[in-house]
Amino acid sequence: MSDAAEETAVQEIPDKLYFRIGEVSHLAGVKPYVLRFWENEFPSLMPRKSGAGQRLYRRKDVETVLEIKRLLYEKRYTIEGARKFLDSRSRTPTGEDAQGKRRPRGQAELFRTGGPALDAIRTELRAILELLR
Repeated sequence: MSDAAEETAVQEIPDKLYFRIGEVSHLAGVKPYVLRFWENEFPSLMPRKSGAGQRLYRRKDVETVLEIKRLLYEKRYTIEGARKFLDSRSRTPTGEDAQGKRRPRGQAELFRTGGPALDAIRTELRAILELLR
């Protein structure tokens, strides 16, 4: 998908905190049972559930659904291939990807460079851990 088409797809998602399965089904153009199946197949797709047991998708989940649909229907990936693609993409360290977009850093990379303040916090946390043992 080109950047322009990707931006259009993102712009079509309403600005809401949560979406119900029917809304996501309509946005993605797939049946609700397909979304439920994808939840079992793709660990990155984990909508929350309301107190009544309804699935509540966040914007990130809707974007993941659209990406899964693109991989399966347009790029013709298998379920396994799409899962591997999404897993490898989520593990990519921060920096810029091939399109020059920033990707989030892993926690270990963020805190690799210590500094005196971080060292003091680590020391205090280790002391607390020893007290709790």
